[in-house]
Amino acid sequence: MIASSQDRLAVSPPGLLHPVHQPTWVVSTHDSDLGRFTATGGLILQHDASVATPRVSMVSPATVSLEPCGESAETAPHVVVVMPAYNAAMTLERTFRDIPGESVDAVILVDDGSHDQTVRIAGELGIAVIVHPHNVGYGGNQKTCYMEALRRGADAVVMLHPDGQYDPRALTDLVREVRAGANVVLASRMLMPGGAAAGGMPLWKRVANRFLTSVENRTLGLHLSEYHTGYRAYSRHFLETVPFLRNSNDFVFDQEILVQAAHFGFEIVEIPIETRYFPEASSVAFNAGVVYGIKTLALLCRYRLHRAGMRSRLFTR
Repeated sequence: MIASSQDRLAVSPPGLLHPVHQPTWVVSTHDSDLGRFTATGGLILQHDASVATPRVSMVSPATVSLEPCGESAETAPHVVVVMPAYNAAMTLERTFRDIPGESVDAVILVDDGSHDQTVRIAGELGIAVIVHPHNVGYGGNQKTCYMEALRRGADAVVMLHPDGQYDPRALTDLVREVRAGANVVLASRMLMPGGAAAGGMPLWKRVANRFLTSVENRTLGLHLSEYHTGYRAYSRHFLETVPFLRNSNDFVFDQEILVQAAHFGFEIVEIPIETRYFPEASSVAFNAGVVYGIKTLALLCRYRLHRAGMRSRLFTR
């Protein structure tokens, strides 16, 4: 399980989804409170007053029924797509419509305090929505995504950004790799020669990506084409093994979980995808990118120190 005896994970639903009052979930660890979030913000419920347990339905492009708390192992979704969202109203519907329904059992969107109409649009699309009452950061959003996916019985969890930068149709390839036995699958923009430039990735990002990836490969003894894609899939076994709840709440979370994968001996598989940069897609600004790069290098130093005997909780269970 994810939680150790020192870090007991408490996920405490006060009850099933209620047609009037929105329930609150509390997600916390022994030494950090991830906060409270509304479990049905923006969610469309098909409720019958005579039925105690409502159902949630989504259509994309095949109809998939999501069961709330208490689903059995036989009916639980096997492949869950999680969408960490922040101000994604302009691109959410197009991204959602392109998800191959035959490959997915459930879609969950976690809204990290958006100021636009992301929650409303997600509700209209029938997506299961979790709303953070305040912004906690990209990494904190992913923690909620993965915990909810595990709660729903996912065997494979695919993170797809709702900003349209990553092609949802490649999801089938990600899922195929996990079903074949892979625990970590990255959709790489750098595997296709010249693909990143052709897709509009800024020069400074390509240079930074190559530099950080080369340092990470040397540190971890791997040969990946990139570590910085936000399009990835994880197996249930992987998420129940690595202590991802101890990771950062900001963008360096993506690097921490990959360093954890390498440390705990998980193979990382890559598939090629096209790069798509356009004005509506979210993108890390230059200053934030510099901070991210420094934090990535600091993480690698921390990992080296751990290997040298200065133990870090990121790399212990």
